[in-house]
Amino acid sequence: MSDAAPALRHPVTTERPLTRWLLIGLVITVLSILLFAPLIAVFVEALRDGLGAAVASLGAPEARSAIRLTLTVAAISVPLNAAFGIAAAWLVAKYDFRGKTLLLTLIDIPFSVSPVVAGLCLVLTFGAHSALGGWLVAQGHPIVFAFPGIVLASMFVTFPFVARELIPVMVEQGRAEEEAALTLGASGWRVFRSVTLPNIRWALLYGVLLSNARAMGEFGAVAVVSGKIRGVTATMPITIEMLYNEYLSTAAFALAAVLTLLALVTLGLKTLLEIRHADALAAARRH
Repeated sequence: MSDAAPALRHPVTTERPLTRWLLIGLVITVLSILLFAPLIAVFVEALRDGLGAAVASLGAPEARSAIRLTLTVAAISVPLNAAFGIAAAWLVAKYDFRGKTLLLTLIDIPFSVSPVVAGLCLVLTFGAHSALGGWLVAQGHPIVFAFPGIVLASMFVTFPFVARELIPVMVEQGRAEEEAALTLGASGWRVFRSVTLPNIRWALLYGVLLSNARAMGEFGAVAVVSGKIRGVTATMPITIEMLYNEYLSTAAFALAAVLTLLALVTLGLKTLLEIRHADALAAARRH
């Protein structure tokens, strides 16, 4: 007790109070300039002509089409990436094989490749001038400048998120519990539902939220493969750019405010999951 008391009385860091306050002030200033000020500006500009004008602009056909398209693309790409992330994490964590490092590198490619380059690669692969793309166009199923291309672009830029959240958790979890369940006669699906999924649920939800946020806000890759066809292939970020370039500021900022609110809701859910996860870990340690 006498040895622990002096340690508790001493601060963890040795900086002077002035230095700490300067660091805190610097962080707050940077956050205010780069984060808070732009967010406030979006809502201020959206409401500059009144709430009625902002709501009316959101009722325009192109705005409704952009919102519907963005939500539909996210609803398709995020579950597919979640399934891929679970499969990739299971493969990496539960099996030893040659090329595992290469697989991890391939999963990280969308983090290092520019989204514009990714969109261009999709155009070269599935465009009307390619062999595969030309055949699909002839069959009446175009990929580029159509809905499927937007889904593919969104999937490409978002698929690492779920896998990268699950892999460390599943590696730390190990294989002992699954092997014990298999020894007791459980099937593979039963092991996944009863053992694996409860252990990875928080990381899975966290990865899904990150993937969803990126899918709704993606611009570069989608801009290349969509063709920016108003009311058809223009997602919310693309429509915002088009409206702003046409000096329709109220409509542009109103749609940007909706996209910002969706991002803030995602951030709130992410924070809630982190709190729930921390509480669950604390409860597990107590027991």
